[in-house]
Amino acid sequence: MKSKRLTQLILLMLCCGVAGAAKGSEVRVIPISLENASVNNGGVFEGWGTSLCWWANRLGYSDTLAQQAADLFYGDDGLRLNIMRYNIGGGDDPAHNHITRTDSAVPGWMRWDDAQQRFVYDYTADHNQLNVMLRAVKASGDDALVEVFSNSPPYFMTVSGCSSGGQDPDSNNLREDCYAEFAEYLVHVTDYIQRELGVTVTSLSPMNEPNTNYWRYFSEKQEGCHFDAGKAQSRIIEEVADALKRYGISNVIISASDETSPDKQLQAWYAYSGQARAAIGRLNTHSYGMEGIDKLGSLAREQNLHLWMSEVDGSDTAGENAGEMGAALWFGQKIISDLNALSPSAWVMWQAIDNHISAEGYHGNRDYGMVDVNHGFWGVAVADHDRQEIVLTQKYYGMGQFTRYIRPGSTLVHCGSDALAAYDPARKELVIVALNTSARERETTFDLSSFETVDAVARVIRTSGSMAEGEHWASLADIPLTGKALSAPLKGNSITTFIISGVESMPRSASLAQGQD
Repeated sequence: MKSKRLTQLILLMLCCGVAGAAKGSEVRVIPISLENASVNNGGVFEGWGTSLCWWANRLGYSDTLAQQAADLFYGDDGLRLNIMRYNIGGGDDPAHNHITRTDSAVPGWMRWDDAQQRFVYDYTADHNQLNVMLRAVKASGDDALVEVFSNSPPYFMTVSGCSSGGQDPDSNNLREDCYAEFAEYLVHVTDYIQRELGVTVTSLSPMNEPNTNYWRYFSEKQEGCHFDAGKAQSRIIEEVADALKRYGISNVIISASDETSPDKQLQAWYAYSGQARAAIGRLNTHSYGMEGIDKLGSLAREQNLHLWMSEVDGSDTAGENAGEMGAALWFGQKIISDLNALSPSAWVMWQAIDNHISAEGYHGNRDYGMVDVNHGFWGVAVADHDRQEIVLTQKYYGMGQFTRYIRPGSTLVHCGSDALAAYDPARKELVIVALNTSARERETTFDLSSFETVDAVARVIRTSGSMAEGEHWASLADIPLTGKALSAPLKGNSITTFIISGVESMPRSASLAQGQD
């Protein structure tokens, strides 16, 4: 049957009320077609991840917490993330005491040696973050991808002498005479991680949200260093490329510039020198602002640029009186909107743990404590240092509805504002994740007529409700398909994943022919 006629038939059935929808419920038909598949990175999705900065620095002192984190975020029984962004810290002047966030004082890899009267490498300084990274790499297995990145150069390479930012946050804070030295520092650490720790590094990003004025001298955290778009950003990219060549490192690509929003990343791209553009192996953007997101996605597709969405999170909510599911539903919407607009080959959240519980605090500073799970919050879990356990939330389980089942090697398929699909050609498996942000049950039909064959049933996994009484990756009864149509009720304020096996993609020419009248 022709795909257009099948869709029309389904719509007619739904309008006549014969598709099994509950009385008064909302009805939607969502076509799933590889004509809407992502083409980024050759159509190959590389996976999901989180930065290790800053939470791994805070909890990596504890082998118990470090292993729990690796298992819960990267293990097969957890979120099954596979990307970890390791932060090469800048340390800070030992005379400073302004970094009061207990997780944010990331040590640098160099310290002053009185005997030698110079800065020397200290390979033990960042034990905590490395402890988590090594366990996460092991938990991820063959899918592990490690990116190293920098929030700030070492404090002694900055104009301000402070790794929190500049006295003038609109001015470049890397000293003019330290571009080559900073590049050497980043590549030296990268080389050590590969050669001495046996961890393959995929990419190196030398900047974090550089073309902003957020990063100020003596602030409470270590998060960025200003680099103007154009000459300054191009120069550090070129210096890193030269340093990688000197070290003979050919497997690590340069990613840039990790700007705070797509419009900033577009400005950075157009301002790069030709030499810098040639050195960049992948564009990284954050998506804290949505300005320019469609333009950046289009640029990547038109110019065949490799692209990651490398950082985002937030404290918003979605849903109707959704309670603990509010944060999860907002996060699900963010994942879908980013992937639809950008079509990146990876989606990486800021940090999995943003809050910590400890009666004693850490290094003389107080932790933020437990989040209010009925409102929005950053992160998907909370580390309880007093009990030596990680506290999970519905936001954690909501994220897992995507990350556990849409796996590296799949191809993302765009299908609407509240649904996302992925096709795994090796497994011949189609995964669909659907949100319902209404308090009412909503009947949805997925039109699979663009595929040549599909199995007769769909597996169903759902997260809804609260931590105490809700569903957490709950396996529900299989749903039979009607021909090549999957009709399913979506519970109010829920995230549901459908897995259909035996899916054979239709040759493109045949698919186009079936779409003709």
